[in-house]
Amino acid sequence: MAKAFASQGDMTEKKITFDEIGDGLWAFTAEGDPNSGVIIGDDSVMIVEAQATPRLANKVIEKVREITDKPISHVALTHYHAVRVLGASAFGASQILMSDTARAMVVERGQEDWDSEFQRFPRLFEGHESIPGLTWPTTTFSDSMTVYLGNRRVDLMHVGRAHTAGDIVIHVPDQNVMFTGDIVEYHSACYCGDGHFSDWSDTLDAIKWFDVDAIAPGRGDALVGPDMVNAAIENTRDFVDSTYRPAARVAARGGSLKEAWDAVRAECDPKYSDYAIYEHCLPFNVARAYDEARGIDTPRIWTAQRDIEMWEALQG
Repeated sequence: MAKAFASQGDMTEKKITFDEIGDGLWAFTAEGDPNSGVIIGDDSVMIVEAQATPRLANKVIEKVREITDKPISHVALTHYHAVRVLGASAFGASQILMSDTARAMVVERGQEDWDSEFQRFPRLFEGHESIPGLTWPTTTFSDSMTVYLGNRRVDLMHVGRAHTAGDIVIHVPDQNVMFTGDIVEYHSACYCGDGHFSDWSDTLDAIKWFDVDAIAPGRGDALVGPDMVNAAIENTRDFVDSTYRPAARVAARGGSLKEAWDAVRAECDPKYSDYAIYEHCLPFNVARAYDEARGIDTPRIWTAQRDIEMWEALQG
């Protein structure tokens, strides 16, 4: 490659923050690294997002044990990406929850995604030797399911395609709080390499309909209060649109991937270049936007070799 991916040189440890965003609801955040959520029920705990390795998952467990000794019974995974799911074994949960579509994507591309992400972003796989293998759900659903942690109701829903085809959100009605995974980000770039640009805005509208009081986003700070929630939703919408529009214009006139890259940079750099993982996400975002604009509805599978070939094309 002409030069390494931005994330291959990112070895700086991030500061962990653990915020209560509703009664018994917590957001584990780390300056743009993948977030996790904690839902404390009457008798047990649900974790949202498992981190990339058991060692990293243990950092979440340490925070949980500071506030409760209740057992962890459920792990809910919003989608199939390696950095979200491969730490699941550390929690010892009897139930691992995922959408039907997300599980199908593990079957179709789970190993390839793991290999690709490990090459791109080695810091996020601290303790990778402890990963026992691909993470498989014990329970899946198509549109929605409800879990009761004692009297606490937790609704898991697929409200539309966005970051991936199988994204789900987790809503806790008694506090009107939502865990959105990577559908919503805050001062962090959206990773769109497996995304659906044309659907993403409608999915954000579906989230907005709930008028929630707080959101634990996929990356970035916890969002508390309607103003912060709505600002993050609209900022995410603009990021996605600002990536897709220039790439689509280039594709419509038969331009090259490199031309799409230049056009997206011209649109997004002034607004988003200081966002966490911006440079990491950009090449994958442009490649997917260019593909979707040319009529490729199902994102092509990323492999370590495809990563290299794409990066070389973008470097000219």
